Amino acid sequence: MASPLHSNFSSPQVGSQYRTAKPLPHVLRGALAVYFEEGLYSQALNLLHSLLAAGGFSIRDSPVLPPAQYIALASTLTVHPSVTTRANSPEKVEAADLATKYLRLLHKIYGSTNANFIEAFAFKHSGSSGRLETRRRRTQEGHSPLEVKTNLDDINSELATSGGLWTRADDFWHVVGWAFNCSVRHKKRWARWELWLKFMIDVLEKDWEHRNLEEKDESLIVRYINSGDRYRGGAYQKRIIRSIFADGTPKSLSEFKEIWKDETKERKSQQSGTSSGSRKPIADINIEEDNFGEYLHSSESELEDAVADVHEEDGHGKPDSTTILPDGTLPLGGPATLHLRMRLLSLLSTISHLTQEKSFAPLGVLYDLYLSHLRPLPTPTFMTVLSPLSLRIFPPNAICTLLQFPLRNIISTSAPLPSEDDISQDLLETCYLPFAANTVSVADNAKLSICIEGLLCIFDKVETLQWSQELEDAAEIGIKAREEKAKMMKGRGRPKKGSRTEEGDEIDRIILRASAGRIRAVVKMVREREKGRGRESGEEMDTN
Repeated sequence: MASPLHSNFSSPQVGSQYRTAKPLPHVLRGALAVYFEEGLYSQALNLLHSLLAAGGFSIRDSPVLPPAQYIALASTLTVHPSVTTRANSPEKVEAADLATKYLRLLHKIYGSTNANFIEAFAFKHSGSSGRLETRRRRTQEGHSPLEVKTNLDDINSELATSGGLWTRADDFWHVVGWAFNCSVRHKKRWARWELWLKFMIDVLEKDWEHRNLEEKDESLIVRYINSGDRYRGGAYQKRIIRSIFADGTPKSLSEFKEIWKDETKERKSQQSGTSSGSRKPIADINIEEDNFGEYLHSSESELEDAVADVHEEDGHGKPDSTTILPDGTLPLGGPATLHLRMRLLSLLSTISHLTQEKSFAPLGVLYDLYLSHLRPLPTPTFMTVLSPLSLRIFPPNAICTLLQFPLRNIISTSAPLPSEDDISQDLLETCYLPFAANTVSVADNAKLSICIEGLLCIFDKVETLQWSQELEDAAEIGIKAREEKAKMMKGRGRPKKGSRTEEGDEIDRIILRASAGRIRAVVKMVREREKGRGRESGEEMDTN
């Protein structure tokens, strides 16, 4: 398939509105280190906020910037269970919120480059050129990393070393996959991961946007793309896309596991807890050994209840990749989650286009990977993903290409498919509009109709459709062809009444009919627009 035109991709926007900063003075670094090491996170973050504000917003006043280790720890604090979903005091939750606000301010004032996010947000398992030390480094004397400082900026806190996000996670895509799993399965954890992921996507987009073309390879997103030493070639590319489409199924949960042990287990409330007289002693916390002290002191039955929804198992105790999500669960986590997924897909699409031969995946290969995840989606989710609202962050030409990939995969083999991805009205009328799907599946015919509808809308928005009898005839022929093809499904064995298959088919038929109605509405709108232009032209002629 020919490479599509992407002339409307955003060109690099070079220049910086960001501030430069002075290093944090040694005395203040020491004070912050004490706060962090003693677990006084709110005090440490309040001090950091004060230092940021003290710099003012005039050019002459340069605010101070803490070392990368402090910024990395702040990022961990935004999502760590001990200060969020398992926090034992309001002060700890406050610390997580302060950390989130502080990182946003850093990014707004400094930008990713001046804030040194490249170093602060480097994964210690990463295979990129900027990788740091291995996860559980030990000294020759057998001491843990907490007992030996490698430089003056290190923090003697397990959340800053072996228990930190940047050490616990394999790489960025591991976190993306787990976060999106939470968006489907663990809403309380997602409430924290959503804040983190939204911030990181903001950082990645701005970092890419504000670099010269020659500097793109040094961007944070490219470093994350190129960090997969253990995943080479197509396998690595597929893993990146799988992380973005992570959907909370056992297969996805098996690949993108929780970052911290029993992360989704919530702290037992005092109301339902044991009495103070029978309360178990609080154990020492050792995050490196996955020991969270009192946070994990619950009965085995409580633990099983908390993680049961993570591992839906079949009768043999092994994950069943075909497990259906619980009723009421949205396959991709809902509109807000979908928007974050689409932002990542759009960013990868832009990178693939602009870097071309240096890209981690050619554009055609990338869109084939997208297709492999789009095609099996339930029809309602498929429609949501490919809706104009979801695709609005892509350039118009990219939208045309994205819609044609599943369309070409679904459409009848008798359709004369063009060799190029460029769209014209003649192509729509002769190659796409008049045809049904290549199967009798109601879902396939509904998905095909959705793609055709989307192409009509985006073409009219960019190029403007011109009414013709050929356009109207092609639209009607295709609508009837898809309806007739879908009716043939009934002759292939009626699904059991009340079954998921019957319910799914009925939903798909409703979507197919609704899409047909919208296609007719587009054609009618084009016709009325032409009539309006004709009347205006006639009036002008009369006045002349």
